[in-house]
Amino acid sequence: IKQLLHIKTFIGTSKNAVMIQIWTALITILLLKVMRATAKFGWHLSNLVAFIRLNIFVKIELQKWLDSPFVQPQEPTQKTLQGDLFPNYP
Repeated sequence: IKQLLHIKTFIGTSKNAVMIQIWTALITILLLKVMRATAKFGWHLSNLVAFIRLNIFVKIELQKWLDSPFVQPQEPTQKTLQGDLFPNYP
């Protein structure tokens, strides 16, 4: 199971901790496969994982990035301040 799910070591020693880690790995693999299936770009699973690791904290539209990962994103047209409830109000 560790080899199939790419788990290097089990963090916890109790049965519950090991089961949580296995379920987390299964859910992650399923999410990655769904992302790969919905993308228009022909991703290999290992490449998708590597690119997600590199861009994990980048704020992007995920589906657009999955479809065309090497296109430079456009700058937002309207600058808004954080917490601005009415950005178009004069």
